[in-house]
Amino acid sequence: MAGIIPKKNPMPSQEAEVRAHNFNEVALGYSEETALNEASRCLNCKNQPCVSGCPVNIHIPEFIAKVKEGKFEEAYQIINGTSSLPAVCGRVCPQESQCESKCTLGIRFEPVGIGRLERFVADWHNANTKTAPEKPESNGHKVAVVGSGPSGLTCAGDLAKKGYEVTIYEALHTAGGVLVYGIPEFRLPKAIVAKEVETLKELGVNVETNVIIGKTLTIDELFEMGYEAVFVGSGAGLPRFMNIPGEAYKGVYSANEFLTRSNLMKAYREDPVTPIMKGGRVAVVGGGNVAMDAARTALRLGAEKVYIVYRRSMEELPARKEEVEHAQEEGVDFRLLNNPVEILGYNNPDDPRDPKNGFVTGMKCIRMELGEPDASGRRRPVEVAGSEFVLDVDTVIMAIGTSPNPLIKNTTKGLEVNSHGGIIVNEDGLTSREGVFAGGDAVTGAATVISAMGAGKLAAKSIDEYLNRN
Repeated sequence: MAGIIPKKNPMPSQEAEVRAHNFNEVALGYSEETALNEASRCLNCKNQPCVSGCPVNIHIPEFIAKVKEGKFEEAYQIINGTSSLPAVCGRVCPQESQCESKCTLGIRFEPVGIGRLERFVADWHNANTKTAPEKPESNGHKVAVVGSGPSGLTCAGDLAKKGYEVTIYEALHTAGGVLVYGIPEFRLPKAIVAKEVETLKELGVNVETNVIIGKTLTIDELFEMGYEAVFVGSGAGLPRFMNIPGEAYKGVYSANEFLTRSNLMKAYREDPVTPIMKGGRVAVVGGGNVAMDAARTALRLGAEKVYIVYRRSMEELPARKEEVEHAQEEGVDFRLLNNPVEILGYNNPDDPRDPKNGFVTGMKCIRMELGEPDASGRRRPVEVAGSEFVLDVDTVIMAIGTSPNPLIKNTTKGLEVNSHGGIIVNEDGLTSREGVFAGGDAVTGAATVISAMGAGKLAAKSIDEYLNRN
């Protein structure tokens, strides 16, 4: 490996003290020169181990080889052959635990920056190519897709490329699902998502917003409308809480609500349609990527102090390393091995009109220590007796996970779900209901964007086989 550059080319980004006060994208992207240099690090392995680590099987060495040659549009077309959302994946996929974790170069040095190169190629295409994709000839089959998140968009895109007439039904007023309501602008600009959706529309995908399947229309009614198969990619938008005293106080949010108000409803503006906290001291409970997003958003909304409160140690923190580092650089205070036991609030029973009534004044926590591993393989947190203390905060954001909304299950006969509310599917993504397929967070509960895309891709393949078999 003589002559190999041992480390990835660093990603240019806004300075921490600047970006902590704006919603502009943190990572600025590679230049052409940097992309060429990074692509030169690829060994072009014959067995292509990186591809096996990609849930949508992007032909990674092939697209990087085109980058090496400066043929960026050809590189894009290779990625686009298997991925409907390349500009999204290049920004939010956990490449470090997927494709890059399989990179041969990573055995001795840092792996190739595959995600950074994917982002570069997608951004280059969006900036330089104005030709719309060719709309395939219709094959006469109609498919409905429920939800316009990553699994729904992927399923719709793959089917549209095969000539299916696809309509996506989205409950919110903007297409994109978690990509628009859950992931902040500073990590994933909404113009990027809108561009990806527009590309699918150019392929012939129809998108209907403000339609709640299970309420506006049922799955039974979709079949009556002439759809021959339905894919459910409705995500996991039902927030979880700890069920501790005080969670009903004003100033307690689920991360889902908090991020939706900021990302989708633009609550950070001077005169927002839907208000949100601005300023004060904020505690975010949880340690995943959503917790990092909520904490960093709170900073940008003007919080004077933001804490991450997590019951395990840094070693067990599930968030991406890059997101944790960005949060630390921006000033988020990590209170590890701590767990909330009660949210405290102001109450003045003598004057119910007191405007302070019902608002958060603090959060009582208890210190933890790590014991033996639990079923997840992580060491179980154990309370330290007598170690309670109060964290001085006036806003609490619960970022401890979400579950699938039961609306579709409750309005669809014969649709089986598991104990967590996830729709049960077989290895082909087929549910217990004939002609109904499902994937993404609606099946697994909250997971990664790329895993949801993989499920949408599998379902599209299965729907194609199903409709050509019947």
